[in-house]
Amino acid sequence: MTTPLRPLSTGELLDRTFSLYRSHFGLFLAIYALPHLFVLAFQCLGVALEPSGTQLANLLARLPWFYGAIVLTWIFGAISQAATVMAVSQVHLDRSTSVIDAYSRVKKHLLGVLGLSFMVGLAAGACLILIVPGIMLFVMWSLSVQAKVLEDKGVFDAMTRSSDLTRGRRWRIFVIWILFFLLAIVVSQLLQWPINLAAGVSGSLVLQRVSPIWQIASLAATFISECLVGPLATIAFSLIYYDERVRKEAFDLQLMMMTLDAQPAANSPVQVGA
Repeated sequence: MTTPLRPLSTGELLDRTFSLYRSHFGLFLAIYALPHLFVLAFQCLGVALEPSGTQLANLLARLPWFYGAIVLTWIFGAISQAATVMAVSQVHLDRSTSVIDAYSRVKKHLLGVLGLSFMVGLAAGACLILIVPGIMLFVMWSLSVQAKVLEDKGVFDAMTRSSDLTRGRRWRIFVIWILFFLLAIVVSQLLQWPINLAAGVSGSLVLQRVSPIWQIASLAATFISECLVGPLATIAFSLIYYDERVRKEAFDLQLMMMTLDAQPAANSPVQVGA
């Protein structure tokens, strides 16, 4: 391996996150963007078909498209996250991969990942009413998808596995989560601001009252910002997954032993006619 596995400090983990993202930018961008194009197309279709009439009529007509976009975002978000986790695992362990390879490797996990995403979102979302418990659950289960995809765990086993791996390191995970959350807001605002300025409005809610062209432009800006920032958190949490396994389970030594065991078999002479 050209990149030895070892425990990483928070700074090193962030540096590794951005390094992987830069060196495989096209891979991660395509994995995230391809399924979310369906969400963007659905949203743009809703804007194009919005009837003219009173504000109340427009609101009622917009609701099915709004909730439909939420459902599609949940589905395609979970799918792209699973494929990103697989791609990060491959490149972090110095193995070749591609967009097609990443999706093909996780296709058997997709229903489980959707169920896992629903369970985590439902439980943590319900606790968000109290704020702190909800955030704690999100942090505790932040490695669930990694455990589901990379270890072929069941939904509840993956949540338990994430809880075990994050124990004792949740403050660091929370800080990284906040950093990428703030980064997403900054990038989104930087892309939305020129559109709001050109449309002569002060925000996205007001933008819904102007020309559909500006609404579609705003949706496109949101799509671009999400594609640019979206993979970063998944990359970071996938690296945290391996970092915790190295710290708690000596995964680096396990991988080294598996590599050494595989080399004699690969280098042994072929017995012809045996």
